[in-house]
Amino acid sequence: MRRTASRVVLALLSALYLCGVWHLTLRARPYGDEIAGLVERVVAWLARRDATSWITFDVVEFGANVAMFAPLGVFAVLWFGARRWWLAPPLGLALSGIIEGAQYLFLDTRIADVRDLVANTAGALAGALLMLLLAFLLTVPSRQR
Repeated sequence: MRRTASRVVLALLSALYLCGVWHLTLRARPYGDEIAGLVERVVAWLARRDATSWITFDVVEFGANVAMFAPLGVFAVLWFGARRWWLAPPLGLALSGIIEGAQYLFLDTRIADVRDLVANTAGALAGALLMLLLAFLLTVPSRQR
């Protein structure tokens, strides 16, 4: 019974995550003008400082794509297990390819970009590796006799 309940919760969280990704990537408008303006102001502020001038809008966007797909890697490990962690990057690439293809074919207000494929796949890999690290750190070693 507990296993079934945890699978239901995992399914609901996975669906909620995928709905969020859909909302962020497949709307006609990428994001609100307020958010875009805020990001641009922060990036401009960072550009005026020597230590942070390397942080451009492209760097922030790439990092946001990595962060958006890291949960996919986490979910992949939770669904398929630690031994199949390697499924996370191809899953990230496939989902990202579907999103970029849909943006290219159906959304003239969005720009399909190969860099998004790279960032999203890297995010899925990072999430899976994080789960492997947590599994390693939380595993109680067995005593050898």
